[in-house]
Amino acid sequence: MPEGLDLAQGEVLYGEYCASCHGANLEGQPDWQSPGPDGRLPAPPHDETGHTWHHPDSVLFQYTKLGGRETLALQGIEFDSGMPGLEGQLSDQEIWTILAYIRSTWPERARAAQAARTEASLANEGS
Repeated sequence: MPEGLDLAQGEVLYGEYCASCHGANLEGQPDWQSPGPDGRLPAPPHDETGHTWHHPDSVLFQYTKLGGRETLALQGIEFDSGMPGLEGQLSDQEIWTILAYIRSTWPERARAAQAARTEASLANEGS
């Protein structure tokens, strides 16, 4: 993740592009772990109660930019995700800024775990 991102701008962008599904307080939609009538999982929370911090930066960025279905398809997984891609609506820098804001809300334990996953992911890409 780039350094020196504007967390206040990230919060504004989150409110504009993400809060309608993921909640104004990053709380996600009710029953987010159970598929809805359409078979899709509701939007998960982005606070520490969700699984966002379980993923490395590269996955979070790609999921936000390309959307869930496309990101998983690139990994050979067919999954009907409700997450739309925001490419064309947000610049790469804006996506990173939103992710930095989300990360800034997590407790230190979750930030450290997510940083370790990101580091391991980068090490695996280099091998």
